[in-house]
Amino acid sequence: MPSGVKNKKMGPLSEASSENESKPLGIQFLECVKRRRLSYKAYQAIVLIVTFFAYASYHATRKTTSIVKSTLDPQSSDFGLKFAPWRITYVSKPIEKRGLSWVLGDGWSPFNGSDGTALLGELDVAFLSIYAFGMYFAGHLGDRLDLRIFLTIGMVGTGIFTSLFGVGYWANVHSFYYFLAVQMFAGLLQSTGWPSVVAVVGNWFGKRKRGLIMGIWNAHTSIGNISGSLIASAMLSYGWGWSFVVPGLLIAFVGLMVFLFLPVNPESVGADRDEDILEDLTQKTGDEITEPLLHSDSEEKEKAVGFIEAWKIPGVAPFALCLFFAKLVAYTFLYWLPFYISHTAIDGKYLSSETAGNLSTLFDVGGVLGGILAGHISDRLGARAITAASFMYCAIPALFFYRSYGDISLTLNIVLMFITGMFVNGPYALITTAVSADLGTHSSLKGNSRALATVTAIIDGTGSVGAAIGPLLTGYISAESWSAVFTMLMIAALIAGLLLTRLVVAEVAAKIAESRSQASTASRPPVDTLEV
Repeated sequence: MPSGVKNKKMGPLSEASSENESKPLGIQFLECVKRRRLSYKAYQAIVLIVTFFAYASYHATRKTTSIVKSTLDPQSSDFGLKFAPWRITYVSKPIEKRGLSWVLGDGWSPFNGSDGTALLGELDVAFLSIYAFGMYFAGHLGDRLDLRIFLTIGMVGTGIFTSLFGVGYWANVHSFYYFLAVQMFAGLLQSTGWPSVVAVVGNWFGKRKRGLIMGIWNAHTSIGNISGSLIASAMLSYGWGWSFVVPGLLIAFVGLMVFLFLPVNPESVGADRDEDILEDLTQKTGDEITEPLLHSDSEEKEKAVGFIEAWKIPGVAPFALCLFFAKLVAYTFLYWLPFYISHTAIDGKYLSSETAGNLSTLFDVGGVLGGILAGHISDRLGARAITAASFMYCAIPALFFYRSYGDISLTLNIVLMFITGMFVNGPYALITTAVSADLGTHSSLKGNSRALATVTAIIDGTGSVGAAIGPLLTGYISAESWSAVFTMLMIAALIAGLLLTRLVVAEVAAKIAESRSQASTASRPPVDTLEV
């Protein structure tokens, strides 16, 4: 009897010990300090916080290139502006010999020559092309590997190659191919980020209020852009190399935090879903209650969804193609907005590179509001496609007004930039978060949780191809006319909206049918009356 009791007690202890060993070291430390296991909601909070800062740091490193562009290539030729150098005035500290700086050797070779703008555009397309290419493989690997390790490697690697770009400043490197190679490796490593964080968040959160939760969570994109802009701008006065090294060290540090604290899924830390959590994870359609969004039984053998199979999930292709054009617009602003601002006379005055970089953050502040609004509206309407398409159509006049009237005054520029950021980043945020998570847990997958990273990678990877093309074309077109660049962006926004037409029609038809059904039910007399 004592022996039996002993065995009975040892079993759970042994199981708990084994489970504890699999937990991240940071989680073990927190439980040791609290002297009890963390609750499910505590794990959810940790997931949101850790993934938020993880992806914000990815975007902070991605943003630095756009801030440093005006320092590498300070040439102030036409750019469609037709202002003589000697008539330039400045809102902030002037840049010496700005108009003739490229002739006198200011800037950084090889980017300070007559083809400097095009070379910078080629760096962008190299980074984003490899990023898009790597995204497809990252999603495939993410559904098959430990996401915590995978994400940590990607972040530390990104930090190393981002810093290596800055090292070129102190090493006096002037080879275009050095910077090209560094950007390509950085792009490959950056592709590990998005599929991983969306998959982790999808593992912990159900569909109820997903649009709002992920809209708020997706503020990491804009927060990353803002912090990256502010850090890079602040470091410019110490030498442009620091604008890369500091964000590089930052993402490596956050990568270490991911390794220490990120619980990939409830099963990896032995977290139990409480009844209220199970309720959140239950997908409701009308009065019908279907299976939980993701099965909690990880022991059940699930095959990771294949690349072609994932493309066939209803809605994946239209949203992926829509994101192609939505990211073309968003990333053109991400990489070229500070450059555009510094080369545009606002109220007859030019801004320094540092001031332009700081001002450009207001586009991302608008993006934060846009992402939250798009998520909340799509939750209330229960219509992701209608929301995304509406925002894309609204982005067209916003782009037109920003280009046409943004140079009248600084105040008007700020207001129009904020509105443009809201409409451009709103649908981009919605598609890359809530829509990707919805489709990665589509009913056709029958609860298979091993499709999230693959579907997310397909959608964002396709979008990233557009993100590569936009900045590349801008590098060439802007040398002739910025008006032509904005025309390209407006056409892209229009196409993005049109690509969702079939889904919009289907959602409208479903809403009409639902409304008629409710009206019919409301007008039907009670059963007792019929019997009388």
